[in-house]
Amino acid sequence: MRAVVFAYHNIGVIGLEALEKTGYEIIAVFTHEDDPAEVLWFPSVRDWTQKHRARAFCPEHLNTPEWIQKISSLTPDVIFSFYYRRLISQEILKIAPSGAFNLHGSLLPAYRGRCPVNWALIKGEEKTGVTLHYMTDKPDAGDIVCQKTVPIDFDDTALTLYNKLYEAAKSVLEEALPMIKKGTAPRIPQDLSSGSYFGGRTPEDGRIDWRRPAVEIYNLIRAVTTPYPGAFTFSPDGRKIIIWRALLEDETDRQKDPPGTVAIEQEGVFVRAAKGRVKLLDIECMGKRMADHHIFEFFQDRKGIILS
Repeated sequence: MRAVVFAYHNIGVIGLEALEKTGYEIIAVFTHEDDPAEVLWFPSVRDWTQKHRARAFCPEHLNTPEWIQKISSLTPDVIFSFYYRRLISQEILKIAPSGAFNLHGSLLPAYRGRCPVNWALIKGEEKTGVTLHYMTDKPDAGDIVCQKTVPIDFDDTALTLYNKLYEAAKSVLEEALPMIKKGTAPRIPQDLSSGSYFGGRTPEDGRIDWRRPAVEIYNLIRAVTTPYPGAFTFSPDGRKIIIWRALLEDETDRQKDPPGTVAIEQEGVFVRAAKGRVKLLDIECMGKRMADHHIFEFFQDRKGIILS
């Protein structure tokens, strides 16, 4: 079966390897040029195509008449999208007679849209997953072929959760690709009214609002920590402080200071939230990364300041 593949990220590489293993003929791969300004913590699809001598394209604007005609001329039987970052038009999707399929990092219909891994952590979910589904003109809305559930531990970060999803993605593809090849893949309709949709995130979305409960702040910190830009706050003198790691504390019996207040106990540094507080374990300010005693030294003359 001839496949045109749109791929990026670790999931893109996993998808390409699964197709190759299942005996699909990969006739073209559409991906993105790796951005030197981005922290690339995942393998490069571009590198994979060069190693495997696969024909690769990196168009800036995909849904143009020229590229639609190009893809049509390749006569694919099927189209796959594995974490490709741009919307693929209906004109392209309908080219493949056996359908177009997308691998999404959530348990659809929950967390349709962008950044599903980060959003699931931010919202404090206890489980998520991977879904392979038919592509339609609406994002992540097509019938489900197969999905696998992944538990979320309370200390998971986006990176550790991604690692779990990689394994789930392999399992989904191992089960679904032979069925697609035989034309026996199931179609399980989604009930979109019972799901959710979330948009993309920017670094500015990582700003901490200390008026929120501490558990929400903890979830934000772990959702956008390394390799993402990090959750951040500002000292009264305007210095940006990135909080890379923190520990959640429930301290309902303590005296209530305003949200954002810094407290020091022994050598531990804590920040008050609307309910509870977090202990700072790993921070950065003005390019200097600090942990343990170095955090105490940074804040020892700043006890009682209010972060914003």
